[in-house]
Amino acid sequence: MSEKEIIIGILKNDEKALRVFYHQYHKMLYGFIHKQIQDVYLVEEIVQDVFLDFIEQLHFFRGNCSLKTFLFSIARHKIIDCIRKKKVKKVLFSTIPSFILDRLTPIFLDDEIEKQDLVNKINRTFKAIPNDYCIVLRLKYIEDKHVSEIARQLSISFKAAESMLFRARKAFIKAYKVRG
Repeated sequence: MSEKEIIIGILKNDEKALRVFYHQYHKMLYGFIHKQIQDVYLVEEIVQDVFLDFIEQLHFFRGNCSLKTFLFSIARHKIIDCIRKKKVKKVLFSTIPSFILDRLTPIFLDDEIEKQDLVNKINRTFKAIPNDYCIVLRLKYIEDKHVSEIARQLSISFKAAESMLFRARKAFIKAYKVRG
């Protein structure tokens, strides 16, 4: 199939065109992302997100570049977002004692006072939300566990863990805004 046929097919919800496109680029895309992100589960998650975003954004495609370039530019942005989030997590959810933190170069925030204010605000926010939400957020963002691992550890279903994580994030954001 030509690029034009693939584009038209995907836009018309043609499963064959989507399958051809997916098989043509999956391995290449996986390798591209895996060069930057070592966690294979996270890589696969990003690959799937890239394909979904590609499908959603395909109607914006103007043909100024190849489909591969369009797909890989989406991937590049996803990788940057992922790396940025990891850096933020390292600072915001750090459980490293302050005497060690003081010796480390700030990862995300340059101003040490601003960084400490943010850490304090986050700690106050954690105290303002229910304990089970704190647990699930810490498992996800500090211990970097996947939802399936969280579900297993808390002896709940995968769906229940997803829902709890969603509610916990929502509660955290709401409490964080109140303290801001």
